[in-house]
Amino acid sequence: MGSDFLEPADGRAEQMTRLHPRTTGVASIFAAICDMNGVLRGKRLPAAALPKVLKDGTRMPMSSIGVDIWGTDVAGTFLTLERGDLDGVCLPTNRGPLDLGWSGSRCPLVPLWMQKEDGSPYFADGRHLLADVITRYASISLTPVVATEVEFYLLDPAEQFPAPAPGLSATNAVAFDSIYSIEELADHAAFLDDVYRTAEACDIQVEAATAEGAPRQFEFNLVHQADAVKAADDTLFFRQIIRNAARRHGYQASFMAKPLAGQAGSGLHVHFSVLDAAGRNVFDDGTAAGSDLLRYAVGGLLDAMAETSLAFAPHLNSYRRLTRGGLAPTRVAWGYENRTSAVRIPAGPNSARRIEHRVAGADANPYVVLATILGSALRGIDQRIEPPVPVSSNSHELDLQDIARDWRQALDWFAGSSKTNGILHPEFVAAFAACKHQEQDVFAAQVTDFELTTYRQSL
Repeated sequence: MGSDFLEPADGRAEQMTRLHPRTTGVASIFAAICDMNGVLRGKRLPAAALPKVLKDGTRMPMSSIGVDIWGTDVAGTFLTLERGDLDGVCLPTNRGPLDLGWSGSRCPLVPLWMQKEDGSPYFADGRHLLADVITRYASISLTPVVATEVEFYLLDPAEQFPAPAPGLSATNAVAFDSIYSIEELADHAAFLDDVYRTAEACDIQVEAATAEGAPRQFEFNLVHQADAVKAADDTLFFRQIIRNAARRHGYQASFMAKPLAGQAGSGLHVHFSVLDAAGRNVFDDGTAAGSDLLRYAVGGLLDAMAETSLAFAPHLNSYRRLTRGGLAPTRVAWGYENRTSAVRIPAGPNSARRIEHRVAGADANPYVVLATILGSALRGIDQRIEPPVPVSSNSHELDLQDIARDWRQALDWFAGSSKTNGILHPEFVAAFAACKHQEQDVFAAQVTDFELTTYRQSL
């Protein structure tokens, strides 16, 4: 362990360990941060290190939170050789240890978030980014209430290229869609039950599970809660729970936005409302239309949506999902009960009036998604931004502003917008843009099989 850990000064660390009976019989733990792409990165440590980690955390290079999707240092952050690869201080979030169900020996996760040596937050850490936005809400006595919907595919790990996992019944043939199929749910009950059990043990409240529009595509709905940071934590941990359960049942879970050509993409839809100091929903004015504050929040979301597309669609594959012909949005639009729009106002009791944001893919970082949505909505409320007329038809076919059409356009808009730096901390904006520039350069340098097949005999 060396100097990575600070020795506890008293008996509090031992007491903290006793408060976590889930670690009984555990030989090792994971201590991890979440990088900008939503990937857990950290260390495997002996269980004896748990008291020190819970009390004082550990140290990791600041560059580790800003690596690209392949885990390579990002030159544009200037955090590696230029500055001697400085350490950040990774402190516990008071949310662990959590048994997320990794195969083999039990190895609970102790979640960490990164700060600088001087104790200030490092805003390349999406958890600090989101916490900063929530602090802005708290300063005007408002509290967001948030829930996420997590979509994913179960794939066949024996196949070289993505393919739906085998079904158990005739109705689950790969050739057929399976929207809201009870047979699909029944055939995968053991997997689904495993996910529910593990989530419950980790204090993640899960509501409905549904079969989605493609073979072996599922969605889980997480419960609304008045702690947006915990909602993002839950979403991150829940995806890992699903991955781990899938492996145990012989599947591979994929959160790619579009793993299968010709099939539905997978989204990370976000529902939210906002409470005032008395606990009243400020989006509810007793009507189905909702309050002025709801309308201003929608205005803020739409006003910044194009420039913040990268937060919701951060990868090359993300833009395979954001295409016309499906329910994933392509236009900057809102509507009541309109699933073709980027922002939807669901029907239901007035007291539950809320906004559904439908742009983010399942591949996005949940901290970044929630920070961008809630930050944009708060900007709309602060500035009383009026949205355009709500859409009541197919928004794909209307003459409206586009959400970014591709990854390059999204990055250009994100990095060059003053709105982005007002909604998200500039430290994050600079680091995220540098990461995406590097990833795009790597992809651009590849010569694909399809490219070779197309050109080598014709040119």
